[in-house]
Amino acid sequence: MSFDNWFGTPALIMAVPGTAEQAQGADGESIGARMADLVRAYRPEVTIRYGHIEGDRQTLAEALTDLDDGEDRPLSGVVVPLVTAPHPATNAAIDDAMAQTGADVRVTEGLGPHPMLAEVLHLRLAEAGFVRADRMRLISVTARNTTMADGVIVGAVGGEGAVGAAGVTAVLLAARLGLTVLPADLEDEASMEQVVSHLRQGGSVRPVIAPSALGPEFPADRLADLAERFGARPGAALGADSLLGKIAALRYAEVLNSLGVEQPPTAEELPAPVGSRHRPES
Repeated sequence: MSFDNWFGTPALIMAVPGTAEQAQGADGESIGARMADLVRAYRPEVTIRYGHIEGDRQTLAEALTDLDDGEDRPLSGVVVPLVTAPHPATNAAIDDAMAQTGADVRVTEGLGPHPMLAEVLHLRLAEAGFVRADRMRLISVTARNTTMADGVIVGAVGGEGAVGAAGVTAVLLAARLGLTVLPADLEDEASMEQVVSHLRQGGSVRPVIAPSALGPEFPADRLADLAERFGARPGAALGADSLLGKIAALRYAEVLNSLGVEQPPTAEELPAPVGSRHRPES
Protein backbone atom coordinates (compact mmCIF):
# COMPACT_ATOMS: atom_id res chain seq x y z
CA MET A 1 0.00 0.00 0.00
CA SER A 2 1.16 3.53 -0.74
CA PHE A 3 1.57 5.40 2.54
CA ASP A 4 2.36 9.08 2.18
CA ASN A 5 5.29 10.61 4.07
CA TRP A 6 3.35 13.82 4.54
CA PHE A 7 2.12 14.16 8.11
CA GLY A 8 -0.88 16.36 7.40
CA THR A 9 -3.15 13.52 6.40
CA PRO A 10 -6.80 14.67 6.37
CA ALA A 11 -9.42 12.80 8.35
CA LEU A 12 -11.70 10.28 6.66
CA ILE A 13 -15.36 10.83 7.58
CA MET A 14 -18.00 8.30 6.51
CA ALA A 15 -21.55 9.52 5.91
CA VAL A 16 -23.87 6.73 7.07
CA PRO A 17 -27.43 6.60 5.66
CA GLY A 18 -30.35 6.74 8.06
CA THR A 19 -30.29 7.33 11.80
CA ALA A 20 -28.02 5.82 14.42
CA GLU A 21 -30.87 3.56 15.48
CA GLN A 22 -31.54 2.35 11.92
CA ALA A 23 -27.85 1.61 11.35
CA GLN A 24 -27.53 -0.48 14.51
CA GLY A 25 -27.16 -4.23 14.19
CA ALA A 26 -28.66 -6.93 16.37
CA ASP A 27 -25.46 -6.97 18.43
CA GLY A 28 -25.78 -3.26 19.19
CA GLU A 29 -22.82 -2.24 17.01
CA SER A 30 -23.50 0.21 14.21
CA ILE A 31 -22.58 -0.11 10.56
CA GLY A 32 -20.53 3.07 10.92
CA ALA A 33 -18.44 1.63 13.77
CA ARG A 34 -17.81 -1.62 11.91
CA MET A 35 -16.91 0.18 8.71
CA ALA A 36 -14.53 2.45 10.63
CA ASP A 37 -12.68 -0.61 11.94
CA LEU A 38 -12.55 -2.15 8.47
CA VAL A 39 -11.27 1.01 6.79
CA ARG A 40 -8.69 1.47 9.56
CA ALA A 41 -7.10 -1.81 8.46
CA TYR A 42 -6.28 -0.13 5.14
CA ARG A 43 -5.51 3.40 6.42
CA PRO A 44 -4.14 2.99 9.98
CA GLU A 45 -2.43 6.40 9.84
CA VAL A 46 -5.69 8.28 9.24
CA THR A 47 -8.20 9.66 11.74
CA ILE A 48 -11.50 7.95 10.91
CA ARG A 49 -14.93 9.22 11.93
CA TYR A 50 -18.49 8.51 10.96
CA GLY A 51 -21.82 10.26 11.29
CA HIS A 52 -25.41 9.58 10.32
CA ILE A 53 -27.29 11.76 7.85
CA GLU A 54 -30.55 11.61 9.85
CA GLY A 55 -31.55 11.80 13.48
CA ASP A 56 -30.01 13.70 16.37
CA ARG A 57 -27.44 11.18 17.63
CA GLN A 58 -23.98 10.52 16.17
CA THR A 59 -24.75 12.93 13.36
CA LEU A 60 -22.62 13.79 10.37
CA ALA A 61 -22.44 17.40 11.56
CA GLU A 62 -20.90 16.19 14.83
CA ALA A 63 -18.35 14.14 12.90
CA LEU A 64 -17.39 17.22 10.84
CA THR A 65 -16.95 19.41 13.91
CA ASP A 66 -13.49 20.32 15.26
CA LEU A 67 -11.52 18.75 12.46
CA ASP A 68 -7.83 19.60 12.48
CA ASP A 69 -7.27 22.26 9.82
CA GLY A 70 -3.62 23.00 10.50
CA GLU A 71 -1.42 24.75 7.99
CA ASP A 72 0.22 21.49 6.96
CA ARG A 73 -3.08 20.13 5.60
CA PRO A 74 -4.54 21.02 2.19
CA LEU A 75 -7.97 20.27 3.69
CA SER A 76 -9.42 19.03 6.97
CA GLY A 77 -11.12 15.87 5.80
CA VAL A 78 -12.54 13.66 3.10
CA VAL A 79 -16.19 12.57 3.29
CA VAL A 80 -17.01 9.13 1.88
CA PRO A 81 -20.76 8.47 1.45
CA LEU A 82 -21.59 4.89 2.46
CA VAL A 83 -23.99 4.38 -0.43
CA THR A 84 -23.53 2.20 -3.49
CA ALA A 85 -24.90 4.70 -6.01
CA PRO A 86 -25.97 8.34 -6.30
CA HIS A 87 -28.35 8.94 -3.39
CA PRO A 88 -30.02 12.39 -3.34
CA ALA A 89 -30.93 12.29 0.37
CA THR A 90 -27.35 11.49 1.37
CA ASN A 91 -25.91 14.13 -0.97
CA ALA A 92 -28.26 16.79 0.42
CA ALA A 93 -27.47 15.83 4.02
CA ILE A 94 -23.72 16.06 3.37
CA ASP A 95 -24.16 19.52 1.84
CA ASP A 96 -26.22 20.64 4.84
CA ALA A 97 -23.67 19.31 7.35
CA MET A 98 -20.82 21.03 5.51
CA ALA A 99 -22.72 24.33 5.44
CA GLN A 100 -23.62 23.99 9.13
CA THR A 101 -20.07 23.30 10.30
CA GLY A 102 -18.06 25.15 7.69
CA ALA A 103 -15.75 22.14 7.49
CA ASP A 104 -13.07 22.27 4.79
CA VAL A 105 -13.67 18.85 3.27
CA ARG A 106 -13.96 17.12 -0.07
CA VAL A 107 -16.70 14.62 -0.88
CA THR A 108 -15.91 11.44 -2.80
CA GLU A 109 -18.15 9.33 -4.97
CA GLY A 110 -20.11 6.61 -3.20
CA LEU A 111 -18.99 2.99 -2.98
CA GLY A 112 -20.45 2.14 -6.36
CA PRO A 113 -20.62 1.32 -9.06
CA HIS A 114 -17.52 -0.81 -8.44
CA PRO A 115 -16.64 -4.38 -9.50
CA MET A 116 -16.18 -5.48 -5.88
CA LEU A 117 -19.85 -4.77 -5.13
CA ALA A 118 -20.83 -7.78 -7.24
CA GLU A 119 -18.60 -9.96 -5.06
CA VAL A 120 -20.21 -8.67 -1.86
CA LEU A 121 -23.69 -9.31 -3.27
CA HIS A 122 -22.58 -12.82 -4.25
CA LEU A 123 -21.38 -13.44 -0.70
CA ARG A 124 -24.68 -12.30 0.81
CA LEU A 125 -26.69 -14.52 -1.56
CA ALA A 126 -24.43 -17.48 -0.79
CA GLU A 127 -24.70 -16.91 2.97
CA ALA A 128 -28.48 -17.16 2.63
CA GLY A 129 -28.23 -20.35 0.56
CA PHE A 130 -29.68 -18.77 -2.57
CA VAL A 131 -26.62 -19.45 -4.76
CA ARG A 132 -23.44 -21.48 -4.55
CA ALA A 133 -20.49 -19.84 -2.92
CA ASP A 134 -18.02 -20.82 -5.62
CA ARG A 135 -17.74 -18.63 -8.67
CA MET A 136 -19.27 -20.20 -11.76
CA ARG A 137 -19.00 -18.99 -15.32
CA LEU A 138 -21.13 -19.81 -18.34
CA ILE A 139 -23.11 -22.54 -16.58
CA SER A 140 -26.12 -22.44 -14.31
CA VAL A 141 -25.56 -22.69 -10.56
CA THR A 142 -29.20 -23.59 -9.87
CA ALA A 143 -30.49 -27.05 -9.17
CA ARG A 144 -33.99 -28.44 -9.53
CA ASN A 145 -36.21 -28.94 -6.50
CA THR A 146 -34.08 -26.75 -4.26
CA THR A 147 -34.45 -23.34 -2.70
CA MET A 148 -31.66 -21.87 -4.83
CA ALA A 149 -32.49 -18.78 -6.85
CA ASP A 150 -33.15 -18.99 -10.57
CA GLY A 151 -33.22 -15.22 -11.05
CA VAL A 152 -31.88 -12.22 -9.14
CA ILE A 153 -33.07 -8.63 -8.87
CA VAL A 154 -30.40 -6.13 -7.85
CA GLY A 155 -32.43 -3.61 -5.87
CA ALA A 156 -31.44 0.04 -6.16
CA VAL A 157 -32.30 2.88 -3.79
CA GLY A 158 -31.96 6.48 -4.91
CA GLY A 159 -33.77 6.89 -8.20
CA GLU A 160 -32.67 6.71 -11.80
CA GLY A 161 -28.97 7.19 -11.11
CA ALA A 162 -29.01 4.38 -8.59
CA VAL A 163 -30.74 2.05 -11.04
CA GLY A 164 -28.04 2.78 -13.61
CA ALA A 165 -25.33 1.89 -11.11
CA ALA A 166 -27.22 -1.26 -10.10
CA GLY A 167 -27.31 -2.21 -13.78
CA VAL A 168 -23.52 -2.29 -13.88
CA THR A 169 -23.46 -4.48 -10.77
CA ALA A 170 -26.17 -6.74 -12.24
CA VAL A 171 -24.07 -7.46 -15.32
CA LEU A 172 -21.05 -8.38 -13.19
CA LEU A 173 -23.14 -10.51 -10.84
CA ALA A 174 -24.76 -12.35 -13.76
CA ALA A 175 -21.29 -13.24 -15.03
CA ARG A 176 -20.43 -14.68 -11.62
CA LEU A 177 -23.64 -16.67 -11.17
CA GLY A 178 -24.66 -17.74 -14.65
CA LEU A 179 -28.19 -16.49 -13.88
CA THR A 180 -30.44 -13.78 -15.22
CA VAL A 181 -29.78 -10.72 -13.05
CA LEU A 182 -31.70 -7.47 -13.57
CA PRO A 183 -31.70 -4.10 -11.79
CA ALA A 184 -34.85 -2.52 -10.38
CA ASP A 185 -35.81 0.51 -8.31
CA LEU A 186 -36.97 -0.74 -4.90
CA GLU A 187 -38.83 2.54 -4.36
CA ASP A 188 -40.80 2.26 -7.62
CA GLU A 189 -43.33 -0.56 -7.71
CA ALA A 190 -43.83 -0.13 -11.46
CA SER A 191 -40.13 -0.81 -11.97
CA MET A 192 -40.32 -3.85 -9.71
CA GLU A 193 -43.40 -5.19 -11.49
CA GLN A 194 -41.75 -4.86 -14.89
CA VAL A 195 -38.56 -6.64 -13.80
CA VAL A 196 -40.36 -9.45 -11.97
CA SER A 197 -42.61 -9.97 -15.00
CA HIS A 198 -39.54 -10.18 -17.23
CA LEU A 199 -38.01 -12.84 -14.98
CA ARG A 200 -41.27 -14.82 -14.87
CA GLN A 201 -41.52 -14.76 -18.66
CA GLY A 202 -37.99 -16.16 -18.76
CA GLY A 203 -39.04 -19.10 -16.61
CA SER A 204 -37.96 -17.90 -13.19
CA VAL A 205 -40.02 -19.34 -10.32
CA ARG A 206 -37.62 -18.60 -7.44
CA PRO A 207 -36.51 -14.96 -7.85
CA VAL A 208 -34.55 -13.25 -5.10
CA ILE A 209 -34.19 -9.53 -4.42
CA ALA A 210 -30.59 -8.63 -3.58
CA PRO A 211 -30.55 -5.05 -2.23
CA SER A 212 -27.54 -3.05 -3.38
CA ALA A 213 -27.57 -1.07 -0.14
CA LEU A 214 -25.83 -1.25 3.21
CA GLY A 215 -29.19 -1.49 4.97
CA PRO A 216 -30.51 1.76 6.48
CA GLU A 217 -31.45 3.08 3.03
CA PHE A 218 -34.16 0.41 2.71
CA PRO A 219 -34.93 -1.41 6.00
CA ALA A 220 -35.27 -5.19 6.07
CA ASP A 221 -38.95 -5.17 7.07
CA ARG A 222 -39.80 -2.93 4.14
CA LEU A 223 -37.86 -5.21 1.79
CA ALA A 224 -39.64 -8.28 3.16
CA ASP A 225 -43.05 -6.68 2.50
CA LEU A 226 -42.01 -5.74 -1.03
CA ALA A 227 -40.71 -9.23 -1.77
CA GLU A 228 -43.94 -10.81 -0.51
CA ARG A 229 -46.06 -8.61 -2.76
CA PHE A 230 -44.09 -9.67 -5.81
CA GLY A 231 -43.67 -13.34 -4.96
CA ALA A 232 -39.93 -13.09 -4.44
CA ARG A 233 -37.60 -13.75 -1.54
CA PRO A 234 -35.62 -10.96 0.14
CA GLY A 235 -31.85 -11.16 0.33
CA ALA A 236 -29.73 -9.55 3.04
CA ALA A 237 -28.42 -6.02 2.78
CA LEU A 238 -24.69 -5.56 2.20
CA GLY A 239 -23.99 -4.42 5.76
CA ALA A 240 -20.41 -3.74 6.83
CA ASP A 241 -17.89 -5.71 4.77
CA SER A 242 -14.13 -5.67 4.32
CA LEU A 243 -14.49 -5.24 0.55
CA LEU A 244 -16.65 -2.17 1.11
CA GLY A 245 -13.97 -0.91 3.47
CA LYS A 246 -11.43 -1.38 0.71
CA ILE A 247 -13.56 0.65 -1.70
CA ALA A 248 -13.90 3.44 0.89
CA ALA A 249 -10.12 3.49 1.32
CA LEU A 250 -9.69 3.71 -2.46
CA ARG A 251 -12.15 6.61 -2.68
CA TYR A 252 -10.15 8.44 -0.01
CA ALA A 253 -6.89 7.80 -1.88
CA GLU A 254 -8.40 9.18 -5.08
CA VAL A 255 -8.92 12.55 -3.38
CA LEU A 256 -5.37 12.60 -2.00
CA ASN A 257 -4.11 11.86 -5.49
CA SER A 258 -6.12 14.74 -6.93
CA LEU A 259 -4.35 16.99 -4.42
CA GLY A 260 -0.96 15.60 -5.39
CA VAL A 261 -0.39 14.05 -1.97
CA GLU A 262 0.01 10.44 -3.01
CA GLN A 263 -0.52 8.06 -5.86
CA PRO A 264 -3.64 6.00 -5.22
CA PRO A 265 -3.12 2.28 -4.68
CA THR A 266 -4.97 -0.12 -6.89
CA ALA A 267 -7.43 -2.59 -5.39
CA GLU A 268 -4.77 -5.29 -5.76
CA GLU A 269 -2.17 -3.21 -3.90
CA LEU A 270 -4.34 -2.64 -0.87
CA PRO A 271 -3.53 -5.24 1.79
CA ALA A 272 -6.25 -7.65 2.81
CA PRO A 273 -7.23 -7.28 6.46
CA VAL A 274 -6.72 -10.20 8.80
CA GLY A 275 -9.65 -12.62 8.74
CA SER A 276 -12.40 -13.62 6.35
CA ARG A 277 -13.71 -11.49 3.53
CA HIS A 278 -17.14 -12.00 5.06
CA ARG A 279 -18.57 -9.42 7.40
CA PRO A 280 -18.14 -10.06 11.14
CA GLU A 281 -20.57 -12.46 12.68
CA SER A 282 -23.51 -10.74 14.35
